[in-house]
Amino acid sequence: MSEDQNQAVTTPTLRPRRLRRTPALRRMVAETSLEARQLVLPLFVREGLDEPRPISSMPGVVQHSRDSLRRAVAEAAELGLGGVMLFGIPLEKDAVGSGGIDPAGVLNLAITDVVAEVGDQLTVMSDLCLDEFTDHGHCGLLTPDGEVDNDKTLAAYAQMALAQAEAGVDMVGPSGMMDGQVRVIREALDAAEHSGVSILAYSAKYASAFFGPFREAVDSSLEGDRRTYQQDPANGAEGVREALLDVAEGADIVMVKPALAYLDVVRRVRDAVDVPVAAYNISGEYAMVEAAAANGWIDREAAILETLTSIRRAGADVVLTYWAAEAARLLAR
Repeated sequence: MSEDQNQAVTTPTLRPRRLRRTPALRRMVAETSLEARQLVLPLFVREGLDEPRPISSMPGVVQHSRDSLRRAVAEAAELGLGGVMLFGIPLEKDAVGSGGIDPAGVLNLAITDVVAEVGDQLTVMSDLCLDEFTDHGHCGLLTPDGEVDNDKTLAAYAQMALAQAEAGVDMVGPSGMMDGQVRVIREALDAAEHSGVSILAYSAKYASAFFGPFREAVDSSLEGDRRTYQQDPANGAEGVREALLDVAEGADIVMVKPALAYLDVVRRVRDAVDVPVAAYNISGEYAMVEAAAANGWIDREAAILETLTSIRRAGADVVLTYWAAEAARLLAR
């Protein structure tokens, strides 16, 4: 640099870097917090297993036996997580998903197991959808020509909600994206004196390519796609509209799923509603980070915390993530 160029350089008076200088300063002025209590761990329980079964597309995640599920939720409680979300995988499926309504079905038994294990230490949530239990893999009942019948499905959801409430669940998670599902479930629960059971509505659930590994996790029987009921990835305002409808129907929490490709929707929903907002950091998002880390391309632990912080920064009060237990351990260091 020449002498003339040196003379042209001015000393900055505004120095934002001052507040980044030390870890203590950065911690003090951090705009977004990430805490174990904000994290929910999704867990899969498979009927008939004696030991956990690894899910190949989701390294570190398993289909649990009933015994290993109890151990997993006990650890989650010790780590201070906010809750667990349970998914059941039956041995037998049928056209109407009767295993999801059967009090002796795998998911309802798992709810009872988990409530007995952790009591009030964790919020016990359960997926309220038929897709794991139907032989066609759709989230609802089908018409004779193979279309998903919205209104007949609502009646099945009401029955499923009652079965889960009788099993002891704290919060049901209707995820099928049927029109009117929250209203029907709320009315059914209230009429059966289960008014204390809350609803986490999958309000803005998109027809995403990132659900791929989840299909392995639940042994999905789906052929085709769910684009007639899950949302078009091109639509953001529609996600806000769905969330507002669910709040009006009685949802206690609304959710955006997936999270990372829809952070803009998380923010728009957060700005539009006056109930807590959740976001689901889904299987494909998890698998991408795990694959990149396995190849040595990224710092895995830093990527986990950065990913979850980004979802919180977008406006999510609650984050469902397969990293919940590990993130809690990392945060406790």
